[in-house]
Amino acid sequence: MEIVIRALVLFLFLWGITRLVGRSSVGELSTFQLVLFVAMGDLVQQGITQDDVSMTSAVLTIGVFAVLTLALSMINARFPRMRGITHGVPVVIVRDGEPDLQNLKRERLSLDDLMAAARQEGIRRFADIDLAVLETNGKISFFVRTRARDGAPDEPDPA
Repeated sequence: MEIVIRALVLFLFLWGITRLVGRSSVGELSTFQLVLFVAMGDLVQQGITQDDVSMTSAVLTIGVFAVLTLALSMINARFPRMRGITHGVPVVIVRDGEPDLQNLKRERLSLDDLMAAARQEGIRRFADIDLAVLETNGKISFFVRTRARDGAPDEPDPA
């Protein structure tokens, strides 16, 4: 029973840590962060099972993590208001071509990182962005201005 309690405590600790670390996705992790997460996994295993290397402790640990992961998924499906706590909420980081510096600072996202993400979407400058949203999975959704909305005349009809 001690292993189950240890697994529960460390699962909640790891969940909290990953919520605090931020929204970067696995593809955007630095080499150091990746090594840190792998090392953390080994340390968690040692903290849960102590020196017990039996199959029972491994099955219990994996089982507790799986049940807790399923429980979080069920909570999210059943109680939509909990999603903000368990997964976070999307954050507007650019509105009408102006970066929201306060939200960028809170999300620990630099202007350089934001512009690099915009360039990957074919956007050359902030003024071209109508809205940019940092999604809960760490990706940035860009909505660009259209000519009609910017007040530019429509293309002439060739017919």
